[in-house]
Amino acid sequence: MTPATPAHGGRVNVPAIGAQVPRRGNTFTTWLATTGMRLIGWRFEGPFPDVPKCVLIVAPHTSNWDFPIGVMAMYALGIRGTFLGKHTLFRFPLGVLMRFLGGVPVDRAAAGDVVGETVRHVQTHPGALIVLSPEGTRRLTTRWKSGFYRIAERGQLPILPIGFDYARKTIVFHPLFTVTGNLDRDVAALQALYRPSMAKFPAQYLGGGAPPRA
Repeated sequence: MTPATPAHGGRVNVPAIGAQVPRRGNTFTTWLATTGMRLIGWRFEGPFPDVPKCVLIVAPHTSNWDFPIGVMAMYALGIRGTFLGKHTLFRFPLGVLMRFLGGVPVDRAAAGDVVGETVRHVQTHPGALIVLSPEGTRRLTTRWKSGFYRIAERGQLPILPIGFDYARKTIVFHPLFTVTGNLDRDVAALQALYRPSMAKFPAQYLGGGAPPRA
């Protein structure tokens, strides 16, 4: 896929997507999403890795706008992502759309091994891009949840850190990260990739400084 060169709003810079990456959409949906990104002024930065399975972490997450921009980006790239969402979002009729887009409902109040279920999903599919917000909420928090790390560790998956930089209207793909088993050190290294100034609402993102929570 060649980078898009729009007439207005700058270059979207859609990266080439390798043959191993799970795909979705078609020429029309790719064009539509790329045009949408051009019109609102967003672009991509960095290459997208050619891997069939990984955990994509997206931060900072402080706004409801993160979701529609993320969906637009997914279709512009032509990739199939799987994301975990609050079970209340999957009620009819919204649930039909959420599942179509790749959503999997999670009841945080119910007992269950969400990490284990996610790892089993990855193991039973030839390709799986698990998209997660490590913050787990749009509200102010000083800690990342550890679920994304446990999924990567138990599933032996690399982590792709993705930054939503509202200041530059840029979706940044960082290099793949391999977990070492040292949770605090690895999460600190990942948190260092993000800054409050990148967030839609910087005051709602503090980033690093505290160990992740379960």
